[in-house]
Amino acid sequence: MTTQLEVLLDKLKALEIEVIDELQKQEEEFSYEIRKRRVIFEENVIIRHKEYAKQLIKYITDAPLKHIFSAPFVWICIIPSILMDMTISLYQIVCFPIYGIPKVKREDYIVFDRQYLQYLNLIEKFNCAYCSYANGLLAYLQEIAARTEQFWCPIKHAKRIKTLHSRYQKFVSYGDAKTYRSQVDIIRHDFKDLE
Repeated sequence: MTTQLEVLLDKLKALEIEVIDELQKQEEEFSYEIRKRRVIFEENVIIRHKEYAKQLIKYITDAPLKHIFSAPFVWICIIPSILMDMTISLYQIVCFPIYGIPKVKREDYIVFDRQYLQYLNLIEKFNCAYCSYANGLLAYLQEIAARTEQFWCPIKHAKRIKTLHSRYQKFVSYGDAKTYRSQVDIIRHDFKDLE
């Protein structure tokens, strides 16, 4: 029997897909298309974009001093990020086949495409690549953790949580011992929606 929570979670997932589809419609509005993972703009758009590019020297001289001084603290985070990326990727490579969990495709989460925007200068492109990596890495980590949690502890929380990960709707209700014991082995291997 489908619960109201499962119905709502299914609606949430469908709405998320609809939002992503709507965002993709911008290809037509801003005159670009994606070919072989590369973003291609129409030539007249590239010319227009270059008119909006802020010169590197002007970009640096216009930057508030507090932004310049804080930059090393932003960029030092790249070290633990790379270490986490390597660690979680190694974990997935070794453990997921053992548990029968489908692997998370890194390229579905860590996307670099802002370098094609001609209205960004070199520093802006570099910063955009960093943000794309950091946010994509966190989404990649969350999906790996979600699949791991589904395998090891597929129980919903009693307390309210801020966000739900992609596997949460498959979890057993908090306190439902009978369903947990009877369904845990089925839930651990229920990844057919990822195929």
